[in-house]
Amino acid sequence: MAFGLGMGRREDERVVLESLHAILAFLCLFAACIEICDAAAVVDVYRVIQYDLRGIPFGSRRASLNHHASSMLYAHGVDLSRTVVIMPITKVNITVLNDFLQSKRLLGGLLLLLPQSFGQKEKADGEGDTEDADADDISNIIGLEQWLIHNNIPYPVYFTFEEEKIRTILKEVKDSDAEGRHATAITGGYKLVVPALEPKKLPAPILTNIQGWLPGLRGDEDSSQLPTIAIVASYDTFGAAPDLSVGSDSNGSGVVALLELARLFSRLYSNIKTRGKYNLLFGLTSGGPYNYNGTYKWLRSFDQRLRESIDYALCLNSIGLRMDKLWLHISKPPDNIYIKQIYDGMKDVADELGVTLGIKHKKINVSNSRVAWEHEQFSRYRVTSATLSGLDTAPELLQHTGGIYDCRGNANDTAIIQNIKLVAESLARHIYGHQGRSIEVFADNSSLAVSSSYVHLWLDLLSRTPRVAPFLSKNDPIIAALRKELADHTLEVSVQQDVMDNSISFYDLHKAQLSAYQVASVTFDLVIMLAVGFYLFLLFIVLVITTKGIDDLVGYVRRPPSRKVKAV
Repeated sequence: MAFGLGMGRREDERVVLESLHAILAFLCLFAACIEICDAAAVVDVYRVIQYDLRGIPFGSRRASLNHHASSMLYAHGVDLSRTVVIMPITKVNITVLNDFLQSKRLLGGLLLLLPQSFGQKEKADGEGDTEDADADDISNIIGLEQWLIHNNIPYPVYFTFEEEKIRTILKEVKDSDAEGRHATAITGGYKLVVPALEPKKLPAPILTNIQGWLPGLRGDEDSSQLPTIAIVASYDTFGAAPDLSVGSDSNGSGVVALLELARLFSRLYSNIKTRGKYNLLFGLTSGGPYNYNGTYKWLRSFDQRLRESIDYALCLNSIGLRMDKLWLHISKPPDNIYIKQIYDGMKDVADELGVTLGIKHKKINVSNSRVAWEHEQFSRYRVTSATLSGLDTAPELLQHTGGIYDCRGNANDTAIIQNIKLVAESLARHIYGHQGRSIEVFADNSSLAVSSSYVHLWLDLLSRTPRVAPFLSKNDPIIAALRKELADHTLEVSVQQDVMDNSISFYDLHKAQLSAYQVASVTFDLVIMLAVGFYLFLLFIVLVITTKGIDDLVGYVRRPPSRKVKAV
């Protein structure tokens, strides 16, 4: 009986001890899970564009990241081939980056932090922030973006916004670097991970052009074709990061101006008494950053009779930044009678509004397919044309096409409204034969006044919608929205779709998620391993004592080695 009670007591103690051990192991595992969750941060990141121009590779050629973080792009004696450098974009030294590239030094990756204001999608007061920004920072950002676009970068480069959790990580990384404890597998630190496959080349992009008409008034006995005035704006963008290329000024301002002009003149043309004797053609074109390829294909689709009926074409580009000065860019000489008529009519209105209107003449080289302005595609078909822009010099290829800096704060609603009025009044005086007369058709506070709310809402929409052509589908919502809006104010709206020329090709994987893990050092891992091993050893001893007794435990330790008996 006593023997049975002893056995029962021992069995109960063993069950209790095993339960306690299981609870302790569960608590340790639970604490470890909590620590892991607290150590990880996940943010959206935007990869620098990858493309080939005439077979030559440009942009960031890699996508996958799995390296420790550092805040120092240049540290003597430190190997950065397995390191992701985190830096605010305003602190990047382009010269150092270029030295890395030219000397073929390896870098694990680059994470560039954008100011939170770059992610601002709407603006309550409608005023641009350009005057408040540091001019050197702006110049550095624009220069860095061009460097990223026009170089073959053999490592992953990502943008992200400077949120609180990223600032915290950057501060800790900076502190470690300042103390000489650069993050490695031995010392530990933050590890940045972007799990991504190898980028794949995209099929040839489809360019979508949208056009709408406002037919003019033809006399009863007039059988001739009415002259046409074309108002044109390219709506797509290009920048170092496709998902951040919203182009509020270049060329969101031009698109907004075209839509508002269509709305204003539709009200005049809806009444037969105020309908002009000019057809108005409104064209929203694609492929602007790529040599205005969409404009070229759009014009090629016109029949000769339509092209010959165009009195002149006015292209709108980047008119949302400056209020004091605009430029009229032309291909024909300034003393050409038709160019002079367009310029004089616009200058009269500009003087009344207090705007200085300059004129810039740039001849086109017909043997060179490269065009700097959209109107040059019209000039190649001998159509009188000009581009109205806030830019005073012709941009280079893939320059001033709505990059990362050209966000909502870069567009001034007041400037856009003023410049819309300038174009509208000069058009009205030309259409109704009031050149040289100070007649205000679109007077403020009248039923024909430029709508500030309309401008504001459309600029907000465009400023939160990336419009890089290779990543827009045929039925993309922004294309559908532009078509619907033009259809609300014009007639015979049509959409033309064509494949972009194959001189440039693009790759996918332009947006991803980055996980930041706080990784322990090898020393910490070793301590944990020893602690776990010691715990398991104690657990083994306790289990042997509670189940078999101390004598058996001693027997395990002192058990002599087995000997094999040789068979006789």
